[in-house]
Amino acid sequence: MALPDFLVIGAPKAGTTALHVALARHPQVFMSPVKEPKFFLTGGNPLPAGRGPGDAATNRKIVWRRSEYEALFDAAPAGARRGESTTLYLRNAQACRRIHEAIPDARLIAVLRDPVDRAHSNWTHLRSAGLEPEGDFLTACGLEDRRRRAGWAQFWQYLAQGKYGEQLEHLYSLFPAEQVLLVRYRNLRDEPHKAMDQICDFLGIERGTVATVPAENVTAEASPSLVNDVLRQAVRRIASVDERLPGPLRRIASSRAERLLQREQGLRQSLSRAERAALIPRFDADITLLEQVTGQSFEHWRDPRNGVARQPLDVQGRIGTGHRSIDRPVKEN
Repeated sequence: MALPDFLVIGAPKAGTTALHVALARHPQVFMSPVKEPKFFLTGGNPLPAGRGPGDAATNRKIVWRRSEYEALFDAAPAGARRGESTTLYLRNAQACRRIHEAIPDARLIAVLRDPVDRAHSNWTHLRSAGLEPEGDFLTACGLEDRRRRAGWAQFWQYLAQGKYGEQLEHLYSLFPAEQVLLVRYRNLRDEPHKAMDQICDFLGIERGTVATVPAENVTAEASPSLVNDVLRQAVRRIASVDERLPGPLRRIASSRAERLLQREQGLRQSLSRAERAALIPRFDADITLLEQVTGQSFEHWRDPRNGVARQPLDVQGRIGTGHRSIDRPVKEN
Protein backbone atom coordinates (compact mmCIF):
# COMPACT_ATOMS: atom_id res chain seq x y z
CA MET A 1 0.00 0.00 0.00
CA ALA A 2 1.28 3.47 -0.84
CA LEU A 3 0.15 7.07 -0.93
CA PRO A 4 0.93 9.50 -3.77
CA ASP A 5 4.23 11.35 -4.00
CA PHE A 6 2.61 14.42 -5.51
CA LEU A 7 -0.83 15.95 -6.02
CA VAL A 8 -2.34 18.39 -8.49
CA ILE A 9 -4.42 20.35 -5.97
CA GLY A 10 -6.10 23.10 -8.05
CA ALA A 11 -7.57 25.14 -9.43
CA PRO A 12 -10.82 23.85 -10.97
CA LYS A 13 -11.31 24.76 -14.65
CA ALA A 14 -7.63 25.63 -15.06
CA GLY A 15 -6.50 22.80 -17.33
CA THR A 16 -5.88 20.23 -14.60
CA THR A 17 -7.65 17.38 -16.41
CA ALA A 18 -5.41 17.94 -19.41
CA LEU A 19 -2.37 18.08 -17.12
CA HIS A 20 -3.43 14.82 -15.45
CA VAL A 21 -3.63 13.12 -18.86
CA ALA A 22 -0.28 14.58 -19.96
CA LEU A 23 1.50 13.43 -16.81
CA ALA A 24 0.01 9.94 -17.17
CA ARG A 25 1.86 9.68 -20.50
CA HIS A 26 5.26 10.13 -18.83
CA PRO A 27 7.04 6.78 -18.39
CA GLN A 28 8.30 7.76 -14.92
CA VAL A 29 4.88 8.78 -13.61
CA PHE A 30 1.83 6.82 -12.50
CA MET A 31 -1.35 8.87 -12.22
CA SER A 32 -4.34 7.46 -10.34
CA PRO A 33 -6.86 5.90 -12.76
CA VAL A 34 -9.54 7.96 -11.00
CA LYS A 35 -9.10 11.67 -11.61
CA GLU A 36 -10.55 13.67 -8.70
CA PRO A 37 -10.77 10.89 -6.06
CA LYS A 38 -11.28 13.67 -3.45
CA PHE A 39 -10.05 11.44 -0.62
CA PHE A 40 -8.54 14.23 1.48
CA LEU A 41 -11.81 16.16 1.41
CA THR A 42 -13.45 13.43 3.45
CA GLY A 43 -11.46 12.68 6.59
CA GLY A 44 -12.10 8.98 5.97
CA ASN A 45 -15.88 9.30 6.09
CA PRO A 46 -18.55 9.81 3.43
CA LEU A 47 -19.33 13.46 2.76
CA PRO A 48 -22.85 14.65 3.55
CA ALA A 49 -25.02 14.75 0.46
CA GLY A 50 -24.75 18.13 -1.25
CA ARG A 51 -28.01 19.88 -2.04
CA GLY A 52 -27.08 21.41 -5.37
CA PRO A 53 -28.14 19.87 -8.70
CA GLY A 54 -25.97 16.83 -9.39
CA ASP A 55 -24.17 16.93 -6.02
CA ALA A 56 -25.45 13.52 -4.95
CA ALA A 57 -24.16 11.86 -8.12
CA THR A 58 -20.77 13.55 -7.68
CA ASN A 59 -20.50 12.47 -4.04
CA ARG A 60 -21.08 8.83 -4.96
CA LYS A 61 -17.83 8.86 -6.92
CA ILE A 62 -15.70 10.06 -3.98
CA VAL A 63 -13.07 7.58 -2.79
CA TRP A 64 -13.37 8.04 0.98
CA ARG A 65 -12.06 4.73 2.32
CA ARG A 66 -8.28 4.83 2.83
CA SER A 67 -7.84 1.24 1.65
CA GLU A 68 -9.60 2.06 -1.64
CA TYR A 69 -7.60 5.26 -2.03
CA GLU A 70 -4.28 3.47 -1.53
CA ALA A 71 -5.41 0.75 -3.94
CA LEU A 72 -5.54 3.38 -6.71
CA PHE A 73 -1.73 3.29 -6.70
CA ASP A 74 -1.24 -0.49 -6.48
CA ALA A 75 -0.43 -0.77 -10.18
CA ALA A 76 2.34 1.84 -10.06
CA PRO A 77 5.64 0.47 -11.41
CA ALA A 78 8.55 0.37 -9.00
CA GLY A 79 10.28 3.74 -8.82
CA ALA A 80 7.50 5.67 -10.60
CA ARG A 81 6.27 8.95 -9.15
CA ARG A 82 2.70 8.39 -7.97
CA GLY A 83 0.25 11.24 -8.41
CA GLU A 84 -3.41 12.18 -8.27
CA SER A 85 -5.40 15.29 -9.19
CA THR A 86 -8.20 16.75 -7.07
CA THR A 87 -8.70 20.41 -7.79
CA LEU A 88 -10.86 21.13 -4.74
CA TYR A 89 -7.97 20.47 -2.34
CA LEU A 90 -6.48 23.94 -2.77
CA ARG A 91 -9.70 25.66 -1.67
CA ASN A 92 -10.27 23.31 1.29
CA ALA A 93 -8.19 24.14 4.38
CA GLN A 94 -9.03 20.84 6.08
CA ALA A 95 -7.95 18.86 3.02
CA CYS A 96 -4.60 20.67 2.99
CA ARG A 97 -4.08 19.83 6.67
CA ARG A 98 -4.96 16.18 6.04
CA ILE A 99 -2.48 16.01 3.16
CA HIS A 100 0.22 17.45 5.42
CA GLU A 101 -0.56 14.94 8.16
CA ALA A 102 -0.53 11.95 5.80
CA ILE A 103 2.17 12.98 3.29
CA PRO A 104 4.26 15.82 4.77
CA ASP A 105 6.87 15.47 1.99
CA ALA A 106 4.33 15.57 -0.85
CA ARG A 107 5.00 17.87 -3.77
CA LEU A 108 1.99 19.97 -4.73
CA ILE A 109 1.10 21.52 -8.10
CA ALA A 110 -1.40 24.36 -8.37
CA VAL A 111 -2.46 25.80 -11.73
CA LEU A 112 -3.65 29.40 -11.38
CA ARG A 113 -6.00 30.98 -13.90
CA ASP A 114 -7.39 34.50 -14.07
CA PRO A 115 -10.09 34.20 -11.37
CA VAL A 116 -12.79 35.89 -13.46
CA ASP A 117 -12.11 33.61 -16.43
CA ARG A 118 -12.00 30.64 -14.07
CA ALA A 119 -15.37 31.55 -12.54
CA HIS A 120 -16.94 32.00 -15.98
CA SER A 121 -15.58 28.66 -17.19
CA ASN A 122 -16.91 26.99 -14.01
CA TRP A 123 -20.38 28.46 -14.59
CA THR A 124 -20.28 27.55 -18.30
CA HIS A 125 -19.30 23.97 -17.44
CA LEU A 126 -22.28 23.48 -15.15
CA ARG A 127 -24.61 25.40 -17.45
CA SER A 128 -23.57 23.27 -20.43
CA ALA A 129 -24.13 20.12 -18.36
CA GLY A 130 -27.70 21.26 -17.69
CA LEU A 131 -27.13 21.60 -13.93
CA GLU A 132 -26.83 25.39 -13.53
CA PRO A 133 -30.38 26.82 -13.50
CA GLU A 134 -29.30 30.47 -13.74
CA GLY A 135 -28.70 31.62 -17.31
CA ASP A 136 -26.99 34.89 -16.38
CA PHE A 137 -23.38 34.59 -15.23
CA LEU A 138 -23.30 37.61 -12.89
CA THR A 139 -26.59 36.62 -11.29
CA ALA A 140 -25.23 33.11 -10.66
CA CYS A 141 -22.15 34.63 -8.98
CA GLY A 142 -24.45 36.72 -6.79
CA LEU A 143 -26.19 33.55 -5.58
CA GLU A 144 -22.97 32.03 -4.22
CA ASP A 145 -23.42 32.85 -0.52
CA ARG A 146 -27.06 31.75 -0.55
CA ARG A 147 -26.19 28.48 -2.24
CA ARG A 148 -23.36 27.78 0.20
CA ARG A 149 -25.69 28.31 3.17
CA ALA A 150 -28.20 26.00 1.49
CA GLY A 151 -25.59 23.23 1.36
CA TRP A 152 -24.62 23.28 -2.32
CA ALA A 153 -21.22 21.65 -2.92
CA GLN A 154 -17.91 23.46 -3.20
CA PHE A 155 -17.77 23.42 -7.02
CA TRP A 156 -20.71 25.86 -7.11
CA GLN A 157 -18.62 28.55 -5.37
CA TYR A 158 -17.55 30.33 -8.53
CA LEU A 159 -15.85 33.28 -6.85
CA ALA A 160 -14.45 31.62 -3.73
CA GLN A 161 -12.58 29.04 -5.82
CA GLY A 162 -10.52 31.87 -7.32
CA LYS A 163 -9.34 33.43 -4.04
CA TYR A 164 -5.83 32.05 -4.52
CA GLY A 165 -4.17 34.52 -2.15
CA GLU A 166 -5.94 33.26 0.95
CA GLN A 167 -5.65 29.66 -0.26
CA LEU A 168 -1.89 29.83 -0.78
CA GLU A 169 -1.32 31.77 2.42
CA HIS A 170 -2.81 28.84 4.30
CA LEU A 171 -1.00 26.24 2.19
CA TYR A 172 2.38 27.89 2.83
CA SER A 173 1.68 27.78 6.57
CA LEU A 174 1.74 23.98 6.22
CA PHE A 175 4.21 23.27 3.42
CA PRO A 176 7.50 24.98 2.56
CA ALA A 177 7.45 26.92 -0.70
CA GLU A 178 9.91 24.51 -2.33
CA GLN A 179 7.26 21.77 -2.13
CA VAL A 180 4.70 23.85 -4.00
CA LEU A 181 4.82 24.62 -7.73
CA LEU A 182 2.62 27.36 -9.16
CA VAL A 183 1.86 27.02 -12.87
CA ARG A 184 0.06 29.73 -14.79
CA TYR A 185 -2.80 28.45 -16.91
CA ARG A 186 -1.77 30.60 -19.87
CA ASN A 187 1.70 28.98 -19.87
CA LEU A 188 0.25 25.49 -19.66
CA ARG A 189 -1.98 26.29 -22.62
CA ASP A 190 0.26 28.47 -24.79
CA GLU A 191 3.71 26.99 -24.07
CA PRO A 192 2.97 23.43 -22.94
CA HIS A 193 6.50 22.13 -23.62
CA LYS A 194 8.03 24.73 -21.30
CA ALA A 195 5.35 24.21 -18.66
CA MET A 196 5.81 20.43 -18.76
CA ASP A 197 9.60 20.78 -18.47
CA GLN A 198 9.07 22.99 -15.42
CA ILE A 199 6.77 20.39 -13.87
CA CYS A 200 9.16 17.54 -14.67
CA ASP A 201 12.03 19.41 -13.02
CA PHE A 202 9.86 19.96 -9.96
CA LEU A 203 9.00 16.25 -9.76
CA GLY A 204 12.58 15.14 -10.43
CA ILE A 205 11.77 13.23 -13.60
CA GLU A 206 13.14 13.38 -17.13
CA ARG A 207 12.12 16.45 -19.11
CA GLY A 208 11.29 16.45 -22.81
CA THR A 209 9.35 13.19 -22.72
CA VAL A 210 5.95 14.92 -22.68
CA ALA A 211 5.83 18.14 -24.69
CA THR A 212 2.11 18.58 -25.30
CA VAL A 213 -0.98 18.99 -23.15
CA PRO A 214 -4.15 17.59 -24.75
CA ALA A 215 -7.53 19.31 -24.75
CA GLU A 216 -9.63 17.55 -22.11
CA ASN A 217 -12.90 18.19 -20.25
CA VAL A 218 -14.14 20.75 -22.80
CA THR A 219 -17.92 20.92 -22.94
CA ALA A 220 -20.00 22.43 -25.71
CA GLU A 221 -22.38 25.33 -25.24
CA ALA A 222 -26.03 24.54 -25.94
CA SER A 223 -27.82 27.38 -27.73
CA PRO A 224 -30.75 29.16 -26.06
CA SER A 225 -33.92 27.41 -27.24
CA LEU A 226 -37.13 25.93 -25.87
CA VAL A 227 -35.83 22.39 -26.52
CA ASN A 228 -32.59 23.03 -24.64
CA ASP A 229 -34.44 24.67 -21.76
CA VAL A 230 -36.59 21.57 -21.45
CA LEU A 231 -33.50 19.36 -21.54
CA ARG A 232 -31.81 21.41 -18.80
CA GLN A 233 -34.91 21.08 -16.65
CA ALA A 234 -34.91 17.33 -17.29
CA VAL A 235 -31.28 17.01 -16.19
CA ARG A 236 -31.99 18.90 -12.96
CA ARG A 237 -35.15 16.92 -12.23
CA ILE A 238 -33.29 13.65 -12.68
CA ALA A 239 -30.58 14.98 -10.36
CA SER A 240 -33.17 16.01 -7.75
CA VAL A 241 -34.55 12.44 -7.48
CA ASP A 242 -31.13 10.86 -7.95
CA GLU A 243 -31.08 8.86 -4.71
CA ARG A 244 -34.54 7.39 -5.33
CA LEU A 245 -33.80 5.99 -8.79
CA PRO A 246 -32.31 2.51 -9.29
CA GLY A 247 -28.67 2.71 -10.39
CA PRO A 248 -29.10 1.52 -14.01
CA LEU A 249 -32.16 3.72 -14.61
CA ARG A 250 -30.38 6.71 -13.06
CA ARG A 251 -27.36 6.32 -15.34
CA ILE A 252 -29.45 5.82 -18.49
CA ALA A 253 -31.76 8.77 -17.81
CA SER A 254 -29.03 11.25 -16.92
CA SER A 255 -26.63 10.22 -19.70
CA ARG A 256 -29.33 10.44 -22.40
CA ALA A 257 -30.48 13.88 -21.31
CA GLU A 258 -26.91 15.19 -21.14
CA ARG A 259 -26.02 13.73 -24.55
CA LEU A 260 -29.03 15.45 -26.11
CA LEU A 261 -28.05 18.72 -24.48
CA GLN A 262 -24.51 18.33 -25.80
CA ARG A 263 -25.66 17.47 -29.33
CA GLU A 264 -24.77 20.99 -30.53
CA GLN A 265 -21.01 21.39 -30.66
CA GLY A 266 -21.18 25.18 -30.66
CA LEU A 267 -18.84 27.86 -29.39
CA ARG A 268 -19.11 28.94 -25.79
CA GLN A 269 -20.63 32.25 -24.82
CA SER A 270 -17.82 34.79 -24.42
CA LEU A 271 -17.17 36.67 -21.21
CA SER A 272 -17.92 40.34 -21.84
CA ARG A 273 -15.74 43.24 -20.75
CA ALA A 274 -18.64 44.55 -18.66
CA GLU A 275 -18.95 41.23 -16.81
CA ARG A 276 -15.21 41.17 -16.19
CA ALA A 277 -15.21 44.77 -14.93
CA ALA A 278 -18.09 43.96 -12.57
CA LEU A 279 -16.21 41.08 -10.94
CA ILE A 280 -12.62 42.35 -10.80
CA PRO A 281 -13.28 44.36 -7.59
CA ARG A 282 -14.40 41.13 -5.90
CA PHE A 283 -10.87 39.76 -6.38
CA ASP A 284 -8.75 42.89 -5.97
CA ALA A 285 -7.78 42.45 -2.31
CA ASP A 286 -7.04 38.77 -2.81
CA ILE A 287 -4.85 39.48 -5.85
CA THR A 288 -2.85 41.86 -3.64
CA LEU A 289 -2.50 39.11 -1.04
CA LEU A 290 -1.50 36.62 -3.76
CA GLU A 291 1.25 38.95 -4.95
CA GLN A 292 2.51 39.36 -1.38
CA VAL A 293 2.47 35.63 -0.71
CA THR A 294 4.13 34.59 -3.99
CA GLY A 295 6.31 37.59 -4.81
CA GLN A 296 4.88 37.52 -8.35
CA SER A 297 2.82 40.07 -10.25
CA PHE A 298 -0.75 39.33 -11.31
CA GLU A 299 -1.59 42.92 -12.22
CA HIS A 300 -3.03 41.96 -15.61
CA TRP A 301 -5.90 40.20 -13.81
CA ARG A 302 -7.12 43.65 -12.77
CA ASP A 303 -7.41 44.82 -16.38
CA PRO A 304 -10.95 44.56 -17.85
CA ARG A 305 -9.32 44.34 -21.30
CA ASN A 306 -7.74 41.02 -20.28
CA GLY A 307 -10.35 39.13 -22.29
CA VAL A 308 -10.57 35.92 -24.23
CA ALA A 309 -11.72 35.13 -27.74
CA ARG A 310 -13.04 31.75 -28.83
CA GLN A 311 -11.52 29.68 -31.59
CA PRO A 312 -12.69 26.18 -32.51
CA LEU A 313 -10.59 23.06 -32.10
CA ASP A 314 -10.38 20.21 -34.51
CA VAL A 315 -11.16 16.69 -33.33
CA GLN A 316 -7.60 16.25 -32.04
CA GLY A 317 -8.01 19.31 -29.83
CA ARG A 318 -5.78 21.59 -31.92
CA ILE A 319 -6.51 25.18 -32.79
CA GLY A 320 -8.14 25.33 -36.19
CA THR A 321 -11.50 24.54 -37.70
CA GLY A 322 -13.77 22.05 -36.00
CA HIS A 323 -16.51 21.68 -33.44
CA ARG A 324 -15.02 22.02 -29.98
CA SER A 325 -13.88 25.23 -28.34
CA ILE A 326 -11.11 26.50 -26.12
CA ASP A 327 -10.20 29.82 -24.55
CA ARG A 328 -7.57 31.78 -26.46
CA PRO A 329 -6.05 34.94 -25.02
CA VAL A 330 -6.45 38.43 -26.33
CA LYS A 331 -4.01 39.53 -23.64
CA GLU A 332 -3.02 37.41 -20.67
CA ASN A 333 -4.88 35.22 -18.27
